Amino acid sequence: MSKHIVVVGGGVIGLSVAEACSRRGHRVTLIEQHGEERGGCSYGNAGMVVPSHFVPMAAPGMVAMGLKWMWNPESPFYIKPRLDFDLLRWGLRFVRAATRGHVERCAPLLRDLHLASRQAYQELGAQGGDVGLVSKGLLMLCQESHTLDEEAAMAGKARALGVAADVLDSAATARLDPGITMDIAGAVHYPLDCHLSPERLLAFLQQRAGQQGTRFLWNTRVLGWARESGRLRALLTSAGEIEADEFVLSGGVWSDGMIRELGLRLPMQAGKGYSVTLPNPVELPALCSILTEARVAVTPMGGSLRFGGTMEMSGTSETVSPRRVEGILRAASRYFPNFKRAHFDGLAPWHGLRPCSPDGMPYLGRSAAVANLLIATGHAMMGVSLAPVTGAIAARLLDAEAPGFDLHLLRPDRFA
Repeated sequence: MSKHIVVVGGGVIGLSVAEACSRRGHRVTLIEQHGEERGGCSYGNAGMVVPSHFVPMAAPGMVAMGLKWMWNPESPFYIKPRLDFDLLRWGLRFVRAATRGHVERCAPLLRDLHLASRQAYQELGAQGGDVGLVSKGLLMLCQESHTLDEEAAMAGKARALGVAADVLDSAATARLDPGITMDIAGAVHYPLDCHLSPERLLAFLQQRAGQQGTRFLWNTRVLGWARESGRLRALLTSAGEIEADEFVLSGGVWSDGMIRELGLRLPMQAGKGYSVTLPNPVELPALCSILTEARVAVTPMGGSLRFGGTMEMSGTSETVSPRRVEGILRAASRYFPNFKRAHFDGLAPWHGLRPCSPDGMPYLGRSAAVANLLIATGHAMMGVSLAPVTGAIAARLLDAEAPGFDLHLLRPDRFA
């Protein structure tokens, strides 16, 4: 039976949910507080699809590494010191979650979700969906021998989970991707990983959802909710009251604030990331990569090359930190010696706010407190990689079908 479904959020997750629901014949209205130009975290990211990323951000060693990086203004990680009780609570939950047991519980689920999304993207490409998908794998580039040893150990864990991984020396890495000069000790190649163009993906999802009947309300703010008998009757917005049968919250870092009046909490911090895209790079790799020690992602997108990174937790401030951008650019020339700092002169950095949960896992499922509210947010750096499977799971749940995955670790109420 067809329903009216309201999706809050026009990023890659919200668009994926809207497309999946409209494909099933539902009437969908998508609400987005920003304009159609979409400058959020879905737009300028590295565009990677990563079965190799089966370790959540909350993992052993991350707390110590974060404390070390805190004092370097060009480091990959920074928390702005401030008296913020939500941040303090988030931090304590992160510390409690950063255990070996947590990683071991989450890894199989993350692997399966990433692989399902990869298959969906492959099928999309086979059907002619033009999102710039390239299926050549990802390279974890290591400058230091000890880092390569650590990544080799991680490759062993990947293979134990059924994720292919090959450890390469510098010569073998150069043979695999001869289009770019690298100053490295070696790399780990994850052949199942892919990359695509986030801009083209968002345009494609919007176009296809629109063709299937989705109505888009841009520049529309959520003002509140109308409840009746334990259910939501309507969403109150700056464009008026919108009644629906089902509501999906995919509002990114703003999701928690949108539902507090319902007595619900989604602990979330904004992890600001930056990227700079070279339109005419001096060299162009064929594979996407991560500069391991620097935590910088590098993605070829057509004829351009994108460098992105950092996890800056400074609230929802849109202020750009020049020193953190500089850290990304310096890393580019360290790993790729034919790239000079001057090549980036005059290029404006992009920034986006990633929605980060305390345990590094998305929120996906229905809330126990409101019968017809489904949560799909908190994907942090995995939004593009997990978007298709999130959309598919959300559509199944809204149709009262089995999700196809054990969603226990993704429960929206797990911090209640």
